[in-house]
Amino acid sequence: MKSQLLRSTALLSSASLISKVIGFIYIIPFTALVGTTGYALYKYAYGPYAIMISLSTMGIPLAVSKMVAKYDSADNEVLIKKIFKSGFFLMFASGVFFFLLLYLSAPLLANIVIDENNGLGNKQEDVIFVIKMVSFALLIIPIMSFFRGFLQGFNIMGPSASSTVMEQIVRILFILIGTFISINLFDSSITNAVGIATFGAFMGGLAGLLILIVYLYKNKKVYFETLYHPTKFNSLSTKSIYKDIIANSIPFVLISLSIPIYQNIDTFTINSILLSIDYNQLEAETVNSVVGLAQILVLIPVSITTGLSMSLIPSVAKSYNEDNMVILRSTLNQSFLVLAIIILPCSLGVLILSDSLYLLCFGVNNSPVLGGLILKFFAPAAIFIALQGVTSSILQSLNQHKKAIRNLLIGILIKVVLNFILPVYINEFGFIYATIAGFLVSSILNINTIHRIVNLKISLIIYKLLSIVLSSCVMIFIVYLTDNFLNSIKIFNSSMYLDQISKVFISIISGIIIFLITMVILNFSKYKKYSKSHG
Repeated sequence: MKSQLLRSTALLSSASLISKVIGFIYIIPFTALVGTTGYALYKYAYGPYAIMISLSTMGIPLAVSKMVAKYDSADNEVLIKKIFKSGFFLMFASGVFFFLLLYLSAPLLANIVIDENNGLGNKQEDVIFVIKMVSFALLIIPIMSFFRGFLQGFNIMGPSASSTVMEQIVRILFILIGTFISINLFDSSITNAVGIATFGAFMGGLAGLLILIVYLYKNKKVYFETLYHPTKFNSLSTKSIYKDIIANSIPFVLISLSIPIYQNIDTFTINSILLSIDYNQLEAETVNSVVGLAQILVLIPVSITTGLSMSLIPSVAKSYNEDNMVILRSTLNQSFLVLAIIILPCSLGVLILSDSLYLLCFGVNNSPVLGGLILKFFAPAAIFIALQGVTSSILQSLNQHKKAIRNLLIGILIKVVLNFILPVYINEFGFIYATIAGFLVSSILNINTIHRIVNLKISLIIYKLLSIVLSSCVMIFIVYLTDNFLNSIKIFNSSMYLDQISKVFISIISGIIIFLITMVILNFSKYKKYSKSHG
């Protein structure tokens, strides 16, 4: 059982990591093809699409997975059959509804983000076109997500992992090849190229769905043949099944929406706010695009940290349900240490290397000076975004769904209010500080709620936390010196990109080595002695 659990976790984690890496890498050649204005157009489509995907699936695949696992362990084939039929219909109907909602709302969204009275930048009809193109993916993705959840309920992770990777590979290939052919071979407009790119979501979803359909068809006897035979178990009504699915899914989807909501607040307010303080449309769209590109880099360490910390969450739920506070506090402390040991050095490293990282990833044609500056200010946000995500998950494991949602909404409200206030005084940097403030407040509220429930014993890990902070400070000092030294010389005089790659690589490696050495010098393992004397 343990080896099966580890294998399943490894499969899904690997697929998720591969998918994220591929999803990041393609942005570099894509922005080189379409530029900041083209990427802004792409962002206008994918922002609302991300929200619609979360709403259309509503966390139902996770709920279905739990319900299938529950009734499979009880050999209740009748209920599993009902769950499959009910869940499939629910996902199909949800996909159609949100496809129509996004498709028909395209003119309204375009009107929000683009000022037609300003002749610069993208036009409303451009935004309408790309939003309509991406909306077709909503007919596919919810059904694919449902199939993944259904199979995971039987602890069958291989097809889901393959589907996840294939979806991303096909999507990225379609985006890059389609954009390149459109611009370079057919001399098409940036709008048409971005429209083709957004349709890549549909093609990727179709590829991922086909893998799951083929697997289910080949194994239909295993999953469906026995479902037609009645069993001794009583059956729930279809209405009860719908109620259970939705009730289990709503809290998860609301929390998972936190980052997309923050992103969309920026996407749909930056232009109008900057126009009100004397920016023109092109300048506002450039800032909008650069903020989105910088956020991609900021979210890379966040995704790694959240994944590692989330692996501890089942232990939190189990310990809490068993009322084992000693194990629960130990698990939470471990979770916070995992969070700190990765997010602190990563976010500070991005801060120091912001200029080189942005230039290396997005090139000289995508506002590298502004991008490097925004990334520098944005980098610390990774700490609070990760902390909010992990603490929200912990609250959900402690059955505190309402408080997790309340704290999230308070942070979002702060973000919205500050988004309209701060840019008046500090221009584009106001959007960044608004994001940091929102996630920081939500994180503090989450930690306070967790402490009131379990009486956290942070004193038991204070030495380790201080060791991580001090090691991170030493690391960024060395990285800063290394970066400045490498700036004064040219390793590859013939190539700016090779020079940037070598500089970033050397700085990162030196930072990692110094961080680890400092941790050893500070005797990181001293925690055990400290905890015994302060328990």
